[in-house]
Amino acid sequence: MSISLSSLILLPIWISMAQIQQGGPDEKEKTTALKDLLSRIDLDELMKKDEPPLDFPDTLEGFEYAFNEKGQLRHIKTGEPFVFNYREDLHRWNQKRYEALGEIITKYVYELLEKDCNLKKISIPVDATESEPKSFIFMSEDALTNPQKLMVLIHGSGVVRAGQWARRLIINEDLDSGTQIPFIKRAMDEGYGVIVLNPNENYIEVEKPKIHVPSSSDSSDEPAEKRERKDKVSKETKKRRDFYEKYRNPQREKEMMQLYIRENGSPEEHAVYVWDHFIAQSAAENVFFVAHSYGGLAFVELMIQREADVKSKVTAVALTDSVHNVWHQEAGKTIREWMRENCCNWVSSSEPLDTSVESMLPDCPRVSADSPSGQP
Repeated sequence: MSISLSSLILLPIWISMAQIQQGGPDEKEKTTALKDLLSRIDLDELMKKDEPPLDFPDTLEGFEYAFNEKGQLRHIKTGEPFVFNYREDLHRWNQKRYEALGEIITKYVYELLEKDCNLKKISIPVDATESEPKSFIFMSEDALTNPQKLMVLIHGSGVVRAGQWARRLIINEDLDSGTQIPFIKRAMDEGYGVIVLNPNENYIEVEKPKIHVPSSSDSSDEPAEKRERKDKVSKETKKRRDFYEKYRNPQREKEMMQLYIRENGSPEEHAVYVWDHFIAQSAAENVFFVAHSYGGLAFVELMIQREADVKSKVTAVALTDSVHNVWHQEAGKTIREWMRENCCNWVSSSEPLDTSVESMLPDCPRVSADSPSGQP
């Protein structure tokens, strides 16, 4: 059994507390003091000292994984599925490794959308300057020119991006289960134009600029000798502080700040933006939506803001485990009536497919997805 550094550091304190608690009333003050000491120890920071560096590969090959002919993620050498607990007792490190792999898979799915599905990557905002933050969506060649029908796909919240339903299913099951690719290919085979939204790409992250704090010598009228002594003390203090910080938090990650994308700073904003600049401009007489989880909420918000336009262009909406709420979102009576006629929400249920499921809300019908997850 391996014992972590943090456990070894805390062990004497725990032993002391146990010994003190066996003593008389006079020992209570010591117990209180030790408890106070324990409360001041940042266990998360302490455990970082046990971690290997947070330095992960940036390719699937670097992780020694690849997708096989069935679209399953497998280890190149062993053929085994992905293992989350790569290092025992290091949950944070394992989570960071999982997230790093997830980012690679996101880029891999983007490549599949372009190469496998022949979709075009379209930058937004459409009038963005060279320097401002940007996002993107994917569209088929005929998305805006197809005169008959257009399919629009919206995923849920979280880490997923355009082309994905669930990262967990991509990693643990296969590409067909976790991506939108089967939907896209079938829609295109049946003559639909396709637009794939990217509602979670709301900002870019950049490193926070370091704030320069001028030293007292920068603006002081003190004699040069006195300023030199102060600067020397300041440098020594900074050196000790940096040494302590390196010991306290050797895995300290860069401080980042978020720069939001204009008119696309939330899933709801994104849905309205793509409607105004693309879907509303399309030639299709019939537009169909497939929206999962939070994507359903984004669609309802779109309806609230563009009710007449949506009603005139959208033929049907397939929701899957949608988290919309017509009361909280204050959807009016005419919207609720339209949803009852034109929307259906397939929800997690063990009942046979399409079996009616009771709903507490007066909006669209709910039926069984014949799946415990409700995933499309």
